[in-house]
Amino acid sequence: MTQEPHSTPSWIAVDWGTSHLRIWPMDDDDRPLCRIDSDKGMGVLAPTAYEETLLTLLEPYIQGREQLEVICCGMAGSRQGWVEAPYLVAPCAPPSVDTATRVVTADKRLDVRILSGVMQHAPADVMRGEETQIAGVLAAEPEMDGVICLPGTHTKWVSVRAGQITHFATFLTGELFQLVSKQSVLRHSVATEGWDQGAFEAGCHAAIKSPHGIANALFRLRAEALLSDLDPIIARSRASGYLLGLEIEDMRRNWQDKTVVIVGENEIARAYAVALQSQGAETIVADAEEITLAGLRTARAPKT
Repeated sequence: MTQEPHSTPSWIAVDWGTSHLRIWPMDDDDRPLCRIDSDKGMGVLAPTAYEETLLTLLEPYIQGREQLEVICCGMAGSRQGWVEAPYLVAPCAPPSVDTATRVVTADKRLDVRILSGVMQHAPADVMRGEETQIAGVLAAEPEMDGVICLPGTHTKWVSVRAGQITHFATFLTGELFQLVSKQSVLRHSVATEGWDQGAFEAGCHAAIKSPHGIANALFRLRAEALLSDLDPIIARSRASGYLLGLEIEDMRRNWQDKTVVIVGENEIARAYAVALQSQGAETIVADAEEITLAGLRTARAPKT
């Protein structure tokens, strides 16, 4: 998609993450006219900078408008974001504009609402942004009784039933892999990119078979590199398998005998699909952008 305006948008869909901002001007049929990408994520913005950022990026679309509706999901609603949007408490349906927080803007041409996140008391957990992707999955299958996996630095496993988020769990597996591969002794032995599926699956199986030995297994990668010139790509793939194997085994009680919808088509999403399929799970991989847009459309739609 390009950033050049094709026509006048009906409304604006926004996914405001920690490091990235994505904006879709939407036409009267709720189709994106284009996508605008920016590095102005929550992590680099003061609360007072959000409105200016949005006005600058939407300048071609807001000229001559009396008011432009903007629906945001993600970290713009966090405590460190634009305006804190209170959490809904699971079990609950994914948030919609009915529970969104309206932002008071200096420029009255902007009608901005930020969707709520979702929280869980026992065990304690939170999400912001993923709930909109969950709404996107449920838009296609409203009676789904299964599990949605949202891979990333902090992966979410979400159980849904009859249109509700029943419970969820967050894993720091992606962040742990970054720390282990870039800041531990393994940084000398693990490649920064590359993939060996066989080594990854072997790592997953090892973690499932002997989870208590993973700290030792990780150090053996360093020893094998020193003593046997272990291929850094194999080391990287096996380390990833060790950590991801622990995660999918812990979630086995949730995904066993259910279909797992994995949101995302990047390398991380494919790794989750491979790991789950190696354990006999049925998986569906869905495009993250399409699912996010479907969720924002659903959140905006009038509730009957």
